[in-house]
Amino acid sequence: MASRTAKVSRKTSESTIELSLDLDGTGTSSIDTTVPFFDHLLTAFSKHSLIDLTVKATGDTDIDVHHTVEDTGIVLGQAIKQALGDKVGIGRYGDALVPLDEAIVQAVVDVSGRPYLVHTGEPDGFAHHLIGGHFTGSMVRHVFEAIAFNAGLTIHITVLGGRDPHHIAEAEFKAFARALRQAVQHDARVTGIPSTKGAL
Repeated sequence: MASRTAKVSRKTSESTIELSLDLDGTGTSSIDTTVPFFDHLLTAFSKHSLIDLTVKATGDTDIDVHHTVEDTGIVLGQAIKQALGDKVGIGRYGDALVPLDEAIVQAVVDVSGRPYLVHTGEPDGFAHHLIGGHFTGSMVRHVFEAIAFNAGLTIHITVLGGRDPHHIAEAEFKAFARALRQAVQHDARVTGIPSTKGAL
């Protein structure tokens, strides 16, 4: 089986991102985005997707964490797409229902080649809440948008319940991780591309 790894770099006037991953890893990670709560979310993503992930990111966080966080999401999406290669033999679809104390989130992923995000259920005020005093809740959606559009994934994320913004955000990343893990893994019964069109 061919190695499904990727290494992507991106440098703009707002951020510098270096990222590498292995889809067939064990969930080990080394994450340094200079945004502590985002580091926490990406570490959880790696652990529960079993994707080995290394991220080194810096940017104009003196202005806002927005650029560094969103740009890291862009690069992560690009790396997932690159590592997937021809997509031969993958399961294609994945779904997960993940609780974190009072929070519960469902994520569904289709490695469709068609970028699409449906993201619903975050409670009123979540988007404006500063998690850890620095990470705005609205950034969660931005990251999933960046991943979906740069990896060519259809992603549905539904927050079914939750009160604590930390728990909600973390459950979203863990649910996405588990769904993606299922979608990208090889299925011995799949021959070729899992699509009636013959392409994803």
